[in-house]
Amino acid sequence: KYVCVLLKMAKNTNIRISLPAVCFVWQIAMIILFGVFIRYDEESDTHWIEHRRKKNISTNLENDFYYRYPSFQDVHVMIFVGFGFLMTFLKRYSFGGVGFNFLIAAFGIQWALLMQGWFHHLDEHDWKIKIGVENLINADFCVASCLIAYGACLGKVSPVQLMVLTLFGVTLFAVEEYIILELLHAKDAGGSMVIHTFGAYYGLTISWVLYRPLLSQSKHLQGSVYHSDVFAMIGTLFLWMYWPSFNSAIADHGDGQHRAVINTYLALASSVLTTFAISSISQNNGKLDMVHIQNATLAGGVAMGTASEFMITPYGSLIVGFCSGIVSTFGYLFLTPFMEKTLKIQDTCGIHNLHAMPGVIGGIVGAITAASASESVYGQEGLINTFDFKDAVANRTVNIQGGYQAAALFVAIAFGLVGGALVGGILKLPIWGDPADVNCFDDDVYWEVIVFFFFLNELHGTE
Repeated sequence: KYVCVLLKMAKNTNIRISLPAVCFVWQIAMIILFGVFIRYDEESDTHWIEHRRKKNISTNLENDFYYRYPSFQDVHVMIFVGFGFLMTFLKRYSFGGVGFNFLIAAFGIQWALLMQGWFHHLDEHDWKIKIGVENLINADFCVASCLIAYGACLGKVSPVQLMVLTLFGVTLFAVEEYIILELLHAKDAGGSMVIHTFGAYYGLTISWVLYRPLLSQSKHLQGSVYHSDVFAMIGTLFLWMYWPSFNSAIADHGDGQHRAVINTYLALASSVLTTFAISSISQNNGKLDMVHIQNATLAGGVAMGTASEFMITPYGSLIVGFCSGIVSTFGYLFLTPFMEKTLKIQDTCGIHNLHAMPGVIGGIVGAITAASASESVYGQEGLINTFDFKDAVANRTVNIQGGYQAAALFVAIAFGLVGGALVGGILKLPIWGDPADVNCFDDDVYWEVIVFFFFLNELHGTE
């Protein structure tokens, strides 16, 4: 009752929440919460020397930093450079694409360290969250789901709306991740389900709730130009190169991480060739569509996330990349127009084709691969190590594991749909300063934009 009253009051108010206020309040809140809860873990604390002696660790090279930091660097570049530049394809929204990506990523990683810490790393003795380099990787993963959601709303929402989207997105992600990884004990090293499927359906549902029937007023700004597509392709290449690190960053040291890199590497290569083929075939003149090349070429990395550390075999990885490349490219050709016209979902970046469908494929592949695992392929110890059949799940069989993998996929979809509907309702309130339909996809609304016009007569020295 009280929530409904508050929502009704918000709809009738002229109050607008400003970006500076949100940024300052949030950062002060983070300083306080970090001061209360966040501490260094045993491998980043000055007591590392004592820890080494107690655990009989011979060298500093055994510190987790030296195992995880190269992967952290790659994932961090993907978050800020890869995702950021991939969103610069719109002709008049490059500042918003890369700039707001920067804002919500920096905003989200702080909240993610707290939310994931409360669910996964809270010390029962002193009630503190102990963080190290692996926590930073997981925070980046958490933020990735919100950046995916941003792709569906690109150009149509205000920066304050994006902050709210990220605030709730990180919170939902932490709960969903805890259910999937801790309660269901599903494996999802590269996040096909936890990151991509959840993030995509979260963003798509928000976009559906925020549907703009008069968005055609800014239709002239929805396309790209030559240089904006080149900048977006920079993001694609960074993502493509570093995706093996993304899928292997938190996999088990040794064979699991090694296998995740190989499987992702092959799936990505396969999806590139498939995308080029389908893109060319789909055009009457046989030419390539840059939208397909920027996005569908990455589908193999998304689809390989769940099964990346499984014994899917190299040719199996190529098959996954092949299928996901086909599905993603056809999605851009047919599903995106259908969704906008029939389902009223305005998906700016086509995240349904790059993240949602390949993410679902990844979840299905993970469930089938887990259920078909055997001791003859993995070995007895390898099977236990790969699926962590220890402690409470020590007696779990591979068939049961496959069932839990499938259940995890439904959990990710449910959290995305339900969470997106709730958050979309909040973002629909007229207090966030969102742009008018005619001003969507235009940097001039939120950025100082200086445009230089060069006239041919001036270049030739004529009057």
